[in-house]
Amino acid sequence: MPGAGPSPALLAVDAGNSKTDVALLGADGSVLGTARGGGFRPPAVGVDAAVDVLAEAVERAHAAAGPGGGAAAPVHQVTACLANADLPVEVETLTEALTARGWGRRVAVHNDTFAVLRAGITARDGEAAPRGVAVVCGAGINCVGVRSDGRTARFPALGRLSGDWGGGGGLGEEALWHAARAEDGRGEPTLLRTALPAHFGLESVYALIEAVHLGRIAWARRLELVPVLFAAARRGDAVADGLVARMAEEVVTMAVVALRELDLLTEEVPVLLGGGVLAAGHALLDDRVTRLLAERAPRAVPRVVRARPVLGAALLGLDTLGASVAAHDRARRYFEPPRLSDGAPAAPAPGAARG
Repeated sequence: MPGAGPSPALLAVDAGNSKTDVALLGADGSVLGTARGGGFRPPAVGVDAAVDVLAEAVERAHAAAGPGGGAAAPVHQVTACLANADLPVEVETLTEALTARGWGRRVAVHNDTFAVLRAGITARDGEAAPRGVAVVCGAGINCVGVRSDGRTARFPALGRLSGDWGGGGGLGEEALWHAARAEDGRGEPTLLRTALPAHFGLESVYALIEAVHLGRIAWARRLELVPVLFAAARRGDAVADGLVARMAEEVVTMAVVALRELDLLTEEVPVLLGGGVLAAGHALLDDRVTRLLAERAPRAVPRVVRARPVLGAALLGLDTLGASVAAHDRARRYFEPPRLSDGAPAAPAPGAARG
């Protein structure tokens, strides 16, 4: 139970655009305290204000660890996997900002996609020398890959500016675009024309456009439209199905490019799929991703990562500490979702049958 056991040696942080997870761990992998905070958005609020959000969660994690939480003493290692740490200059700036808070003697900052990658690499993949590719499709989309010799493959992941398409935000925006054109006659008919405004209790796309434009509905809520889009695709809507198909194409294209860059296309290697869109169990998307990967990277082994990404930050930190295999296993057991009695994950893997 958090609060008992060894003193904290590691502070693990996974901070996305919408939420932050923080965990304090002992060197033996035991989880002593956790906390959840708000989104981490330096481009919108500035670095100091964004780190203040982390600080609030860090303080609560120490409080959750109880009297042994060592709130006043820095831990040995801070490992933070952060959204918006996309460019080397951003990683450097954020490392300096976290170091200035005095939370730990050493600070390592990674892009948050590395948390999904590390969380998905298990002992059977060679945890001592992680190797694999991860594609994360949450609010946006990103991909990273790593070889056991330390080589990495990265994308800038700055949205359309850097050639990206999709993610929850992109899918919601595309769905609205098609719905607007269907309503005014510029585009082809689609169920999205009625389904999107209905989600917000409105009668027309025009009313939805007006509500978003005037700020009555926050633009960030377009993420809520992703399940509506997939529901329309399941009902056979051609426009919605086309967007799902393009999302699968983008996911697989990024993965294949990373595998090629790392000379891993001909090797059996895990391709980890994470983020809200890819971990939601949408059969249409999962099946297409699995099929396209089988065609273009036949030896790739796709797996969905449903563990909380802070697990990845914790494992990266334990790697740095030189922790034992048992310590890694202990942390993994804490954060991974429960398994069914037959040992299978409680949620389906890509391409699996769904009721």
